[in-house]
Amino acid sequence: MFGPQMLIIAPRKVVQTQNIPQCNICLVSSGPRTLIFTHAPLAGHSLLFLSLSPSTRRISFPVSAVMATDSNTASVQALVELTHTSQMQAEKKTDDGKYDADAIAREIANGVDIEDGQPNPFVFLLTILVSFSGFLFGYDTGYVSGALVAIGTDLGREITSSDKEFITSATSLGALLGSIIAGTLADVLGRKWVTIGANTLFVVGAALQTGAHTVWTMIGGRFIMGWGVGIASLIAPLYISELAPSRFRGRLVILNVLAITGGQVIAYAIGASLQSLQHGWRLLVGLGIIPAVAQMIMFIYMPETPRYLVRRGQIEKARHVVRWIYSSRNGEVDEEVVVKKVKLLEIYNNDQHPEWSGYNRFKYALKQLYFVPGHFRALIVACGLQGIQQLCGFNSLMYFSATIFQVVGFNKPTAVSLIVAGTNMAFTILAFLLIDIVGRRRILLCTVWGMSAALVLNAVAFHFLPPTATQSDPWAIVILIAMMLYVAFYAAGIGNVPWQQSELFPIGVRGLGTSMATATNWGGNLIIGSTFLTMMDRITPSGTFGFYAGLCLFGEVFVYFFYPETSYLTLEDIQGVLKDGFNVKRSHQMSQEAKIKHRASTRGVVSFDSKV
Repeated sequence: MFGPQMLIIAPRKVVQTQNIPQCNICLVSSGPRTLIFTHAPLAGHSLLFLSLSPSTRRISFPVSAVMATDSNTASVQALVELTHTSQMQAEKKTDDGKYDADAIAREIANGVDIEDGQPNPFVFLLTILVSFSGFLFGYDTGYVSGALVAIGTDLGREITSSDKEFITSATSLGALLGSIIAGTLADVLGRKWVTIGANTLFVVGAALQTGAHTVWTMIGGRFIMGWGVGIASLIAPLYISELAPSRFRGRLVILNVLAITGGQVIAYAIGASLQSLQHGWRLLVGLGIIPAVAQMIMFIYMPETPRYLVRRGQIEKARHVVRWIYSSRNGEVDEEVVVKKVKLLEIYNNDQHPEWSGYNRFKYALKQLYFVPGHFRALIVACGLQGIQQLCGFNSLMYFSATIFQVVGFNKPTAVSLIVAGTNMAFTILAFLLIDIVGRRRILLCTVWGMSAALVLNAVAFHFLPPTATQSDPWAIVILIAMMLYVAFYAAGIGNVPWQQSELFPIGVRGLGTSMATATNWGGNLIIGSTFLTMMDRITPSGTFGFYAGLCLFGEVFVYFFYPETSYLTLEDIQGVLKDGFNVKRSHQMSQEAKIKHRASTRGVVSFDSKV
């Protein structure tokens, strides 16, 4: 676009380009501020840099369309149109209808954001601590698979398929009920203290199961634990998304999902090692108390999220947390940008009715969620993704994988289940590495169809599997491979992305909205857990997995038409995306611009040398 020349755009007029040897920049001078264009190819775009004298901060936007008519002139108006996040208003024009470069420089300067800095490394450590909730979620999912084949007559009698479905679905029912109230509790009591309460339920539920001697005591313990699982499954990603810098948000939320898969792997591994030990399943269940107690104690000293503090009117505490999140390794942070960030949070997160009771808040949030179009679109997207995640049948593998492999003919079904859980964890790590680079939407579009294909292969393999098959039968190997492929596609996409749900809702309905979405997840989980073995008996394994494959295809269509891209966008930007439609195309453009802006801001400072 630019040759070896400099283009100067002075305030209120456009000046012809000037050749400068070996230079590839142009300047827009406006008082103490200088806008710097440079043709620095990055992902096929030129970039706009901003230098604020005497500091070195800058921002960037794609300016591939900055040349308005020919190679020698550039239009300020074209620049303004391209920089759509600046939202230029009529006051940015001069009397003759032209755009004022001074106003443009000020508007873009205001875009210098604390998000462009590096967060405090302790943010990542705090995320790991919060992810203990995810670990407990995964550990519960994982240990029940091995426990169901190891309990034997320890509960007073041999457990039946119906007993297994009741034991499994009790946690799902408790989680469904817990998730319904978790959002409202988080808005009233705070994210931090609700997490501590969830840990208490974990401990009580695990203790009851460890000492259970009847089926119904076991079911009761899992029901109580389910309440903790449901509450924690909502609060952990909510807490992380409200605390995390925007460009790290996807990866930090996935750390919680990675903890879920890690909990499953560890549960399967311990279950396999204790399979031959008498009453070993009791030890397997009891070990889950340790991380719950550890998180409960450490969380007492953890901060609340700045958005929640602003919502409660605790502005100074919010500034302290923002200052802590964005401080560099040496503890330094620009106080001006801290104040600016908190003021922005006040605009979007301020409580307009602090005098209202909890009931009035709930009633108002419910009305806002369902009757404000942008909020309802967010609810459709969040609930749709959570429904797809569960109704695709994945947790049938997590809950009953050992039972499935026992039917297929494997001698050590729990050990084989560990292979599936290991695949889940490995591809969750892949999702962690890619989600903010590739984007949430693109990852889903590239993986959901693969889940459907793997399930079809699984259905075909079950159709040809002999009734007396052993682990050496070729179709048994095909089933194992098909399940691993299915889990790989699941973990890389739909297993992670729906838990980004908090980013879709504004603060006023975020608690209730995420409650509805999480309840959708656990409602689907309950349906799968309570019907899977029955479906296997009534419509055969082939019919069951073929049915799940059809639901996955529906999920692919849903993502294509309704799920906007949110990577690199702030929580406040996402509100604007859903305000007047699902805006899939516009969200992709905004995400790309934000990504280019961030990449440019991390490539060093534009310097002025003697040639300029």
